[in-house]
Amino acid sequence: MTHATVLAVTERIVQRSKGRRQAYLQRMAKQQARGVQRGTLSCSNLAHGFASCGKQDKDDLQHFNKYNIGIVTAYNDMLSAHQPYGVYPGIIKEACRDVGSVAQVAGGVPAMCDGVTQGQPGMELSLMSREVIAMATSVGLSHAMFDGALMLGICDKIVPGLLMGAMSFGYLPTLFVPAGPMPSGLPNKEKAKVRQEYAQGKVSDEDLLKAESASYHSPGTCTFYGTANSNQLVLEAMGLQLPGSSFVNPTSPLRLELTKLASQQVCRMSQEGDNFTPLYKIVDEKSVVNGIVALLATGGSTNLTMHIVAAARAAGIIVDWQDFAELSAVTPLLARVYPNGQADINHFHQAGGMAYLIRELRRGGLVHDDVTTAAGQGLDRYTQKPELVDGKVVWKDIPEASGDDEVLRPIDAPFLNNGGMNLVKGNLGRAVIKTSAVADEHQVVEAPAKVFESQQALTEAFQNGELNQDFIAVVRYQGPQANGMPELHKLLPPLGVLQDKGFKVALVTDGRMSGASGKVPAAIHVSPEALDGGLLAKVKEGDLVRLDAKNGIIELLVDEVELDARTIAPVDLRENDEGFGRELFCNMRKLLSSPETGASALLD
Repeated sequence: MTHATVLAVTERIVQRSKGRRQAYLQRMAKQQARGVQRGTLSCSNLAHGFASCGKQDKDDLQHFNKYNIGIVTAYNDMLSAHQPYGVYPGIIKEACRDVGSVAQVAGGVPAMCDGVTQGQPGMELSLMSREVIAMATSVGLSHAMFDGALMLGICDKIVPGLLMGAMSFGYLPTLFVPAGPMPSGLPNKEKAKVRQEYAQGKVSDEDLLKAESASYHSPGTCTFYGTANSNQLVLEAMGLQLPGSSFVNPTSPLRLELTKLASQQVCRMSQEGDNFTPLYKIVDEKSVVNGIVALLATGGSTNLTMHIVAAARAAGIIVDWQDFAELSAVTPLLARVYPNGQADINHFHQAGGMAYLIRELRRGGLVHDDVTTAAGQGLDRYTQKPELVDGKVVWKDIPEASGDDEVLRPIDAPFLNNGGMNLVKGNLGRAVIKTSAVADEHQVVEAPAKVFESQQALTEAFQNGELNQDFIAVVRYQGPQANGMPELHKLLPPLGVLQDKGFKVALVTDGRMSGASGKVPAAIHVSPEALDGGLLAKVKEGDLVRLDAKNGIIELLVDEVELDARTIAPVDLRENDEGFGRELFCNMRKLLSSPETGASALLD
């Protein structure tokens, strides 16, 4: 029986989205009614479309009962998570041929690594890259050559961008194909310890690089439970990936067979009749709620509070932070994966992984079972784990008990009774805070503000010994309008050091902290942002600020008369930029908003 709160939130989303969703569905139905798109192309169009194909593929593409699958890839070999995708197009094409279909690479999308750009000027382009990826995905699928699509992407902004772009072509059957995490390296706790020691000057650059290289050591997704792995978990919970496929290592024989099977499955989904399963039938209000619940039950990335909202809107579905907050209140925390625990994503997979998680959420009535997925109707297959038997993938039931109850727990014995992601509100605005990794005694902090307008300024203050006190760091002008909302993950080591020294510290910012946010309480995504009239812009050094994650409060404890009298000094944001990042961001924003060349002109 579905939980009453899950039903109520879902129904509210349905009602809120009714007009927008209906318009989207009508648009998809109109496109679907056109039939095989290649059939609308002129001879010249079609000749261009298969000019580079071999003879057999050309012959097949001239017959409209053959299926052509468009591959949109985020491959590059600078991202460890995406390096395995280099060989995927060949594997996919061969697998599609084995079932009488064709596959073509429809296009590539940019894929920056937030791990490389973290704390660097290039990070200002990170969030904006999501929209670029969505647009590039749409460009790739715009050629009217395809009957289905495969999305190759894993990390941060890449998966949301791919999904947003694919939703514009939601009448096409579409699957995401993961590549899996790298094997476990240096434990994340040890890596974090070295980072804090480095922040204190206790270890050298050489020692730090050695630790980082032992943690991030091979092809595959980073093993901590950040945004990349949160993306994979949410996609699978929504039915957009094959069951149990998210966290199989890149070099595993099972990984290869799952990739082949995903390629052939999207061909089957493209067949007219009972098998036809367009993307818009998988992504609906119930599957979006399932994705949110799975994220909350595992203490996933706060970045998804933005990305799920954006991807859902691309499907005509309106979700807001209040929905997250109400679902979090009734969703128990069933997993502890770093930074919410000591295990990594491989340990989660070995303890039962997605099959165990979905089964337990089902038992608690916290997910909708009446959904369409890549594996058919309902979630039965998603409670089973894939294995190789005589070279073929079979799904098997998992043991009743968790393989490690320090990593995964049953619905009736959770780590926490809530999802550990709260909405905080007050005169400073609204913000999201991830509490699943924050100790109980640190969840309420009332202290004087230390105000910074860049993460570099806070780091310098720490290095100069100016932060040895109780304080709440207000790091402002980090929102999407100011500088693209970069991740501020490099603030964690110094703040963690200060917390370990016994000081009460917290962070309040209109920027982001990523899926790696940990033991320091951080109210992030503050809205309205400082540059958009937010009260953050009026905070002064020494003002008393209260952050109460337990009761959902974020308050600037200053008299309203005093606040009304304060003026906001002009800020030259470029003065805080140590490189090209903000300049590139500003130029990109100007280009995209231009009435002559920007996105609005294209949409009009």
